[in-house]
Amino acid sequence: DPDSGDNGLLLYSLVRGQTNEFDINEHTGQIFTVSVAGKAGTFNLEVQAADQGARRLTARTTVSVTVDSSSSSNIVMLVLNQTINVVERNSDEVQRVLEDKLGWNVYVVNIYSKEFERKARSSTDETQVNIIAFDEAHREVPAEDVKRKLREQRGAIELELEQVFSASVSAAIWEAPAAPARPELVAAIVLGVLLAGTFIAFLAYLLLDLKRKRYTGKQDLVKEVEVIEGIDNPWAADKNGSLKSLEKPEYMNN
Repeated sequence: DPDSGDNGLLLYSLVRGQTNEFDINEHTGQIFTVSVAGKAGTFNLEVQAADQGARRLTARTTVSVTVDSSSSSNIVMLVLNQTINVVERNSDEVQRVLEDKLGWNVYVVNIYSKEFERKARSSTDETQVNIIAFDEAHREVPAEDVKRKLREQRGAIELELEQVFSASVSAAIWEAPAAPARPELVAAIVLGVLLAGTFIAFLAYLLLDLKRKRYTGKQDLVKEVEVIEGIDNPWAADKNGSLKSLEKPEYMNN
């Protein structure tokens, strides 16, 4: 649209189609995915461009997007502390900086943020950039190698991107959180802990019971000895350690 002013200012929007799966940058017309996980096939999107003049003029076209079910495990997510609109406008420069510092051909797979509403997209301060690298033989570079190189070159990458965005830049590698344990595994662990606790408590009870019985037996033995020493025991030893006489005491002969 060669017009100037409001008549030359175009805004893009999705009129009909898979608006839950796709969205569009209203200023550039760039279409991007929101959520197509587990989906494949061709999606037909009707896109409208409208100027902002007093007599608003519009034009529409149909865009066919084919989603491939295949995926790569070598995609790496780089998180930038910039708004998504700013990153989208400078995506070519971001790709150039990454290629220069990593030494590989870099392809930007996707640019997105946690916020998908158009108003929020201009205010969120975190943008995820999915990239994949290829070597000179056009083979995918393993994700771990890409991450290692990103860590080594992080300072240089941030410095270059600060010149691109004219702002302080923080670039971090996003790591997927550890997968939660399956419910059946958690149940098995809990059951095992309970069984182990019960077994330990049972052993402790047996040891205490055995100790109690031994203590009771010793007490009974002491009492029995006291009873025996309380009578005239012919086999008892005297104070000098020798056996007492078997003769009856004189007072018993009378």
